[in-house]
Amino acid sequence: MFNFSNINTLWAAIVVETLARLGLNTAIICPGSRSTPLTVAFAQHPQVEAIPILDERSASFFALGIAKKSRLPVAVICTSGTAGANFYPAVIESHYSQVPLLILTADRPAYLRHCHAGQTIDQLKLYGNYPNWQAELAQPTGEIRDLAYLRQTIIQAWERAIFPYNGPVHLNFPFSEPLAPITTPDNLAIPTDFWRGISQPTYPQNLLSLPENVIEQWQSEEKGIIIGGLAQSVDSQRYCQAIARLSQLLCWPVLAEALSPLRNHAELNPYLISTYDLILRNPQLGEHLAPTKVIQIGELPTSKQLRTWLDLTQPQRWIIAASADNFDPLHG
Repeated sequence: MFNFSNINTLWAAIVVETLARLGLNTAIICPGSRSTPLTVAFAQHPQVEAIPILDERSASFFALGIAKKSRLPVAVICTSGTAGANFYPAVIESHYSQVPLLILTADRPAYLRHCHAGQTIDQLKLYGNYPNWQAELAQPTGEIRDLAYLRQTIIQAWERAIFPYNGPVHLNFPFSEPLAPITTPDNLAIPTDFWRGISQPTYPQNLLSLPENVIEQWQSEEKGIIIGGLAQSVDSQRYCQAIARLSQLLCWPVLAEALSPLRNHAELNPYLISTYDLILRNPQLGEHLAPTKVIQIGELPTSKQLRTWLDLTQPQRWIIAASADNFDPLHG
């Protein structure tokens, strides 16, 4: 599936495979050279219907109509320059109608901007404040760590198009020439567990509840931990009591960040650990204590030792935060 002879095509294939696993069914493709890697990747994927439409304005409203009917995001793709500006009316309509839409614009790399290169305009924040979320992707590479970053960014884009409310998301993709095949390392390969856990997500009906069966999934796991990160609460005692109840229900220890209120209410939880940084400096202990599931509450602690440990052991992580921001700098 993944052609390693072309960095741009590989990058685009990861994008499309991730979206397909999340539930994308339809992509509307507009013509153009710079968007060729995305066009080819969508056209070749067996689970995504790729529909070509020549006019960008028509394409974006056609995508809007499909998304309005299906209540799932639809991707619409265009080349660099003013092509993306023709999506603007549909982006505004998507925002006010709360219809999920994924706008993928190809772009020249940064070194061709602000120097009158052809088909180049400033595409950053092209749609102002109308998108639920917007980001520019890094330039393509074949490094697995960079592909993990790409995968996680696409997941974040999909989630922000749907949750906590539907709307448009804009991703800008800088592609350098040559768009034709280029050499990549011979030993490059996608790890077998790269796609682990990626599927069409379900969301709670209200923001104060968890999706169904989540507690059951956690209870079935013995090697789990809870990380009390930088999140704060107006009522710190109730916040700490809730975490303590969850910890005792699951029999999972809680690793408490120095700036978390958990340390100020240590008497509530016999499973509280504040010296995890020192413990994890012992490689043998770190390997022996490696978790398979992690509940991360709020932002990750600042401990480099903890972050390295999680990055090496790659447990499945659930992130609980009172924000739609991406709290996964490890791209797990």
